[in-house]
Amino acid sequence: MEISGLMDEIEKKLEAYFDRLWPITRSITGNGLRESFHILQELIPLELIEVKSGTKVFDWEVPKEWNIRDAYIQTPDGTRIAQLKDNNLHVLNYSIPVNKTVSFQELEKHVFTLPEQPDAIPYVTSYYKETWGFCLSHNEWQGLPKEGEYRVVIDSTLEEGSLTYGQVVLPGSTKQEVLFSSYLCHPSMANNELSGPLAMAFLYQKIAQIPNRKLSYRFVLAPETVGVIAFLSKYGNLLKENLIAGYVLTCCGDLGDFTYKRSKDATALCNRAAEHCLHYSEVKHKVIDFAVGGSDERQYCSPGFNLPVGSLMRTPYQKYKEYHTSLDNKSFISFSSLRQTIELYENISKTLEINGPWECNVPFGEPQLGKRGLYPSSVSPDAQRENLHDLLHLISFSDGKNDLITIAEKRDKHALEFEEHLVACRNKGLF
Repeated sequence: MEISGLMDEIEKKLEAYFDRLWPITRSITGNGLRESFHILQELIPLELIEVKSGTKVFDWEVPKEWNIRDAYIQTPDGTRIAQLKDNNLHVLNYSIPVNKTVSFQELEKHVFTLPEQPDAIPYVTSYYKETWGFCLSHNEWQGLPKEGEYRVVIDSTLEEGSLTYGQVVLPGSTKQEVLFSSYLCHPSMANNELSGPLAMAFLYQKIAQIPNRKLSYRFVLAPETVGVIAFLSKYGNLLKENLIAGYVLTCCGDLGDFTYKRSKDATALCNRAAEHCLHYSEVKHKVIDFAVGGSDERQYCSPGFNLPVGSLMRTPYQKYKEYHTSLDNKSFISFSSLRQTIELYENISKTLEINGPWECNVPFGEPQLGKRGLYPSSVSPDAQRENLHDLLHLISFSDGKNDLITIAEKRDKHALEFEEHLVACRNKGLF
């Protein structure tokens, strides 16, 4: 199954929402996070849940709420640099308020750069240690005078408030669930931040159009790590009962080949479905085993839950030099790539939806297909014979034990290629 690469209206819409979300200063709490949620609610009807600061969630505690209005450094000659309004990565995320005059030597203790990428502004946080700081390109930092007074201003607040996360469930006819999870907490970064929430929101719209859904689909958008831990503290046991497959959406929009990261159990359905769709979609990809370096799959796959949650992405976090820097910007991603990732997740969803296992109601001998209108009047040319053999193959292996992925792979085909035959058999009472 090929994934197309043509420009379309979805890409234009993705770009429009990207442009609205890009300038917002986000963190794991605060009004920037809520503003971003409200924009995404235009695409996906997330229910927003607020968890108060100080709330214990397993081994963690929800931190104070952080908000920021302005920040800058004023150099000895009066020039303002590292301004929040120019790039919200300039401020150490979660910086406490500060307004004072310091020497270069004192300022140096609170400035972060990337000497190995001298033109990039790094992304640095201090969620759980109260301090302040600025992030600059190494070239800009190297050009500053070492004598004279600097004025540092961070107009922020860190006080009791709450953490926000969102979820919505598309119900199916069964309680079996598929989870799609992404994070919303980083400031202006494209691949590592906005690609995941945008992919999930547009995927929601596609899955909402699947008629007569068998499975239920849960979509979770939360601040990374502590937000998902807060979600799991409330819904984790429900997922343990009902979840059959789940995926973390991140790094969905760059130009790299696809990477699928498995859950801990390599035989889990989430892995089988993703790897099946990747193989038969004929896109370049690689599969890697679960490892703790990564995103919220670490929480879903933690020992107490060990849920079947993997992650389909393009170039993984930490594997591209632009990661966690100002270079992870709009020019780094492709909205065509992002759309292709959404389409692949849609294929996985449709495969899970029809997977089965199925059982033929006429198990003794081959069913008489002619009287059911399922046997063609001719098996020429070869394409008709191939089609008939697909149908007979499906019937023969539908013994209540084999699922559709297994059945399709025995014939070296994508499970979705059997959907028409499956519908026909169900309509004629064979399944």
